[in-house]
Amino acid sequence: MEETTAPYEVEELVPPASLKSRVKVQVAAKTDLGRVRENNEDKYEFFIPSDDQTLANRGMAFVVCDGMGGAEAGQIASELTCKTFLETYFHHPSSTVSTALEDSVKAASQYIIDIGKAVPSRKGMGTTLSALLLIQDEAYLAHVGDSRIYRLRDGEIKQMTTDHTWVNEMIGLGQLTPEQAETHPYRHVITRAISTEGPAVPDVICEPLFAGDIFMLCSDGLVNHVEDDQIKDVLGQEGPSEAAWKLVGLALQGGGTDNTTVLVVKILGIEDVDSDGETLEAPVS
Repeated sequence: MEETTAPYEVEELVPPASLKSRVKVQVAAKTDLGRVRENNEDKYEFFIPSDDQTLANRGMAFVVCDGMGGAEAGQIASELTCKTFLETYFHHPSSTVSTALEDSVKAASQYIIDIGKAVPSRKGMGTTLSALLLIQDEAYLAHVGDSRIYRLRDGEIKQMTTDHTWVNEMIGLGQLTPEQAETHPYRHVITRAISTEGPAVPDVICEPLFAGDIFMLCSDGLVNHVEDDQIKDVLGQEGPSEAAWKLVGLALQGGGTDNTTVLVVKILGIEDVDSDGETLEAPVS
């Protein structure tokens, strides 16, 4: 990755973290054009550092973006956002993960805003962003838009992100029921995104990580056609590669009205390591 300049501020200078635990993962992804769209505006990326110091401070990163804006604009927005987010995050000088995540979303957002100002044909383009960071024994999530991150743990599935949509806000205010939202004409209206309209503010959360956890990042092309219970069953019964392919297939069977991207990350184990980075115990599978 090349260095990027970004509008971040260093809050504090803290000694680098040492690697105390190493996450073992299995990852797979699948993306599909769908049956209606002419181009794929979804983008996924993941980056797993090979050196212990970067793993200790920044961990592993997994990202899904769903672009919007028509023609090639959505595809450009999602690709540039993925790249800018990852480059900024892994080169950010702060030891505070939440600060690095927030600033990385801001950097991607500002880049898209600048492009919209410089290239009139790109005005109005934008993208969602859902990112999962696995740092030792913790999972961090950064999220903007209506792509989603799910977690399967002990047979229970949980949507870890909140959809930034008009109908979801109306549900929160008690003005719509979830059933009404499913068929509402404004159900795809996004209230927060990385776009040329203004700076994006991400949701950033941190959760403890356990061996056996399965995370799934997806664009809304999946959840438009596949219910949460179906997602739970597939993630619980299949390995990551089979699950990604099967879930995309279910979305196509349901109509395939949008691009669909699924990225599955299974936590095979969390190893304790000593001061020299040597494993102290075997991973739990």
